[in-house]
Amino acid sequence: MIHKVTALVDATMLKGMLEENEIPVQILNKKDSSYLTFGYIEIYVPLKFKELADSLLKKSLLN
Repeated sequence: MIHKVTALVDATMLKGMLEENEIPVQILNKKDSSYLTFGYIEIYVPLKFKELADSLLKKSLLN
């Protein structure tokens, strides 16, 4: 896991940004289905892309 967010829209935007940079991405939704305020949506990339993905996420989240 390289990042976790609470909103699906945030996860989708980050996934799109990573895919634009040719990084394969998987999203795992661990939010509670009854109480949407509990849990996170986790973003995963293959290990060989982790460093690049971390760098892109940090740059993206600073803006």
